[in-house]
Amino acid sequence: MAAQGMSAQQVEAQRNGKINWSTAITMVVFHLGAIAALFMFSWTALFVSLALWWVSGSLGIGMGYHRLLTHRGFKTPKWVEYFLTICATLTLESGPVQWVGTHRIHHAHTEGPGDPHSPRDGTWWAHMGWILTGTAQQHDEVTFRRYVPDLMKDPFHVWLSKWFYVPVVVLGVLLLVFGGWSVFFWGMFLRTTVGLHATWLVNSATHLWGTKRYQTTDDSTNNWIIAILTFGEGWHNNHHAHPRAARHGYHWYEVDMNWYGIRALQMLGLARDIKHLPRQTDQRADEDDDANALSQAA
Repeated sequence: MAAQGMSAQQVEAQRNGKINWSTAITMVVFHLGAIAALFMFSWTALFVSLALWWVSGSLGIGMGYHRLLTHRGFKTPKWVEYFLTICATLTLESGPVQWVGTHRIHHAHTEGPGDPHSPRDGTWWAHMGWILTGTAQQHDEVTFRRYVPDLMKDPFHVWLSKWFYVPVVVLGVLLLVFGGWSVFFWGMFLRTTVGLHATWLVNSATHLWGTKRYQTTDDSTNNWIIAILTFGEGWHNNHHAHPRAARHGYHWYEVDMNWYGIRALQMLGLARDIKHLPRQTDQRADEDDDANALSQAA
């Protein structure tokens, strides 16, 4: 059963089980630190935290964990892959094996038994409950070897998955030494907390509110607000319709910073074998958009 994701009974057992205390305590500390940061404002702290939000959320989660490692939407030299992976650990969203394994399970069981964070099990559960009393990105080795065999064969990814918090600790020390308390609280606590909730909104809100371009079998939607907060991950219906496509925002008005980053890597010769949306599917999406526009006008 573990090798096939979680059953509905396992999900229910975990929801009603013990709290993941280490995770829960960490979340409390970071949320309190985020509140404290609001009383330590400085322009330097703001700009540093925004830069780190982009590095960790766009380079790390969007481009690294999600589009590169999870879906293999493009390829890079190993040193680039490892750099993007390290950037992702700065979000405190666990290591590459855990994150990628959980997300692949989500796609394999979306909105059904085994989905780690479906809103059909409750909005709070999908947003944060599954972190506090659910899987919290933790699965047994059999499950990981089924869903992430590629990463399990890579010593660097296995090592970093065990010590994923080390880059965060190093970053915290550097922020405190070179930036002082204001930069430390903004760059560590506030930036990390906002980034966590932005990622969790993709799990919860984009499966509840938004528009659907594609009639997928799940509840995924496109949500432009969450797309802005996550550098393009909010075009979630587009993504669930074509998971391997490296680009999630299919039209000029669907801002997708993560795609722009991948294109920049391509122009620098650091990204190749980019998976694109099938042309006939793209044309059909344009026709559907035009039809919807005419319908609304009428």
